[in-house]
Amino acid sequence: MTVRLRPLETGDADQLFAWRNSPAVAPYMYSDHPIAPEEHRAWIARAAGGGDRRYWIVMLDEQPVGLANVVAIDPHNSRCEWAYYLADPATRGRGVGATVEYLVLAFVFERLGLNRLWCEVFVDNDAVWKMHESFGFTREALFRQHIRKGGRFHDVVGLGLLAADWPAARTAALARLEARGVTSAELDAALAGMG
Repeated sequence: MTVRLRPLETGDADQLFAWRNSPAVAPYMYSDHPIAPEEHRAWIARAAGGGDRRYWIVMLDEQPVGLANVVAIDPHNSRCEWAYYLADPATRGRGVGATVEYLVLAFVFERLGLNRLWCEVFVDNDAVWKMHESFGFTREALFRQHIRKGGRFHDVVGLGLLAADWPAARTAALARLEARGVTSAELDAALAGMG
């Protein structure tokens, strides 16, 4: 199994439109409506525009299976936010998400040299926020009734990781990935290809 993150291209628009509206992804997004084509086109233009954001297509054995991103990159405050999803449920439980998590964290702390990375996850999506905690994230907030979706309010967990936490988290993550057969050389090559 080979996982890598390649930079988003405008040619990915149709695939992303299908993913963002799919039952495997839409329930975990903050939006509460089917995404219309014109809304998606505007989102693609922003996503592909660079600036304070980076988007990558998650590739598993050279097949696109999801999306990862860092947004709100703030050099002055040395922080950014991140998220990812795997659009194909068959990829889950195989270590793909763990590899994506490692690559994004390494990109943020080693390539961008930022001090803080944070994310938000629906509280009932415990598999994801628990995975973040297993990578060294600290649960910093519970945003009560933060998002209205499906006609009701949902709580959201806020998690953060600091650059000071990354060395220990990196060591543990590498051991975890190596136990799954992912080598440091593969991870270094994937990180180099992130742009």
